[in-house]
Amino acid sequence: MDFADAKVKGNPVILQSQELFDYLLETSVYPREPAALKELREATASHSHAFYAATPDVGQLMALMLKLINAKKTIEIGVFTGYSLLATALNIPEDGEIIAIDPDRKAYEVGVPIIEKAGVMKKIKFIESPALPVLDKLLEDKSNEGSFDFAFVDADKNNYYNYHQRVIKLVKVGGLLMYDNTLFGGAVIAPEAEVEDYKRPFRRGTIEFTKAVVADDRVELCHICSGDGVIICKRLY
Repeated sequence: MDFADAKVKGNPVILQSQELFDYLLETSVYPREPAALKELREATASHSHAFYAATPDVGQLMALMLKLINAKKTIEIGVFTGYSLLATALNIPEDGEIIAIDPDRKAYEVGVPIIEKAGVMKKIKFIESPALPVLDKLLEDKSNEGSFDFAFVDADKNNYYNYHQRVIKLVKVGGLLMYDNTLFGGAVIAPEAEVEDYKRPFRRGTIEFTKAVVADDRVELCHICSGDGVIICKRLY
């Protein structure tokens, strides 16, 4: 994705360019990318919606975050072919658990053979469903509240705040929540009239989510220009 140069206090800062992103991948990400993740990334490349997948630098960031907090129990909303799911499964303990929710089993099955070969399928509970009903069902059982260490959200952007309102109850105090695609291909800074009609609800949802989560005093956050934008939240109470 190409971003124009920005100026901060008069100093030019390159937020990101395709060339800079490629440099980052080639020098810092691909040399450390596990073979299973590389295989899944390459298997996903031929999919008609390959751009849905989390970018490898986001996968690397997730791996570090998971290890920093010693995450064991996680939840993922939006799975696609499973790149971020596999990244999580590779970086939690053998007795770790991931609840993974997505209505598209066909896309998930692209990654299943690779996940099985990596030996981490036993950590995954895949639920074929829209996410909100599953989250509401989980919250009906009070024992689920505060029981998750980590959450990753990469689904329909116009529902991000609805997901946030539920997931923050599931993640423990001190746990982390990551939201992907929070720059939405640069559409967040484009005039709405210049954005394709079908993308406008997702653009608005992304912008409104960002405003809402920034105002949410239950979290400490960092919004970074990695991949297509990532907001990382730590639950404070």
